[in-house]
Amino acid sequence: MSAGGEREGGGAARALGQSQSPATLDAEGIVFLGPGAFEIARYRVDPPGPGEVRVRMAASGVCHSDLHVLDGHWARPAPLVMGHEGAGWVESVGPAAGGGPKAAGRPSVAAEPDATGAASPGPRRGPRVGDLVVLAWTAPCGRCAACLRGEGWLCISPAGSGHRRAAGDVRIRRPDGTALGAYSGIGTMGSVQVVAADAAIPVDPRTDPAVAALIGCAVTTGVGAVTRSARVQPGQTVAVVGLGGVGLAAVLGARLAGARRIVAIDRLPAKLDRAAELGATDLLVAGADPSETAASLRAIRAGWGEGRDGVDHSFDASGSIAGIETALAAVRPGGTTTLVGMPPQAARLELDVYSFVESGARILASNYGSAVPSEIFVELARHSVEGSLPLERLVEERIGLADVAAAFEALRRGDGARRVIIFAQG
Repeated sequence: MSAGGEREGGGAARALGQSQSPATLDAEGIVFLGPGAFEIARYRVDPPGPGEVRVRMAASGVCHSDLHVLDGHWARPAPLVMGHEGAGWVESVGPAAGGGPKAAGRPSVAAEPDATGAASPGPRRGPRVGDLVVLAWTAPCGRCAACLRGEGWLCISPAGSGHRRAAGDVRIRRPDGTALGAYSGIGTMGSVQVVAADAAIPVDPRTDPAVAALIGCAVTTGVGAVTRSARVQPGQTVAVVGLGGVGLAAVLGARLAGARRIVAIDRLPAKLDRAAELGATDLLVAGADPSETAASLRAIRAGWGEGRDGVDHSFDASGSIAGIETALAAVRPGGTTTLVGMPPQAARLELDVYSFVESGARILASNYGSAVPSEIFVELARHSVEGSLPLERLVEERIGLADVAAAFEALRRGDGARRVIIFAQG
């Protein structure tokens, strides 16, 4: 990608360490001003420093986590460019930007394009100019205790942490020189960003950029919760509560895992048809009372000729207490409930401990799909390109920056899957 914004060589890789356009660039994005307030603002982007890359964004998802910040449910500093789910093309590479995080205990792989332009597994390399990259909101350091345990998604010092607000990390500023932060170190709702090279994962250049953006959060979170956190096995039964982008991705993950039955549950009937298109075998409108919803699910299971004990695995992707209670009530004795959705900070759940212990059930917490971004991003992009995961069906609408306020309102209503911001190129 040149400074003028045109693709170079159809995404052909350039030598590491070569910076093609060192000048400061102009950009535009969604700037969080504090709870309840944001603006579309111009800003300036510095060249990448050591171990960094500058990315011209192609697409950014509008996620419920962004809404939690905007609505004051999660405390975050201001001002900063919003967004944590995005993809784009590497425009320039800072000095010593090679390498990347290593999955603890084993070599990482990356999208190393072959002669056809397809991504082939190979030794992990850093991003190069022209690469299509998916940005990770946590990029494992490879050195802390969590990384050394092979749990990079729990890294305590990921690259780009602190929303890039420390003086030495700031790379974006308002025209008057005022520093801006970048949400989760990547600030994907801006047209250009400087990010840690370890947070920019090269994927197959044939991947739809809107799909690539969703791989950065919703897809990894939902699919990974099923295949990595809960490790659903072929022939098992699954229920997914909450059918936004993450929940629909969990439905896809259950299909990928070979689940025999997949029950999709949401309070909005309109969302059930999408889930059926993606592989759900049974559909259930959630009621106001979680126990009644769970009873309806057990009645569905009785229709399979297997009794009324509930499913093997349930997943809450709603991030609501009612959704979590529904998921807990939906599993059979000895089954597993995996919590995926993120509620407002300080939310509390009441649990009948005696009954829970007696049930022999389990509760798991799934953070970022229990996945290392440098591994799963490449895998998911390959599934998308090959057609084994129809990830494009998670894109509800492609929008511009001017449409973001409406996208947040749609999230508040629970309307549809993911709205994806598409940035103009050139």
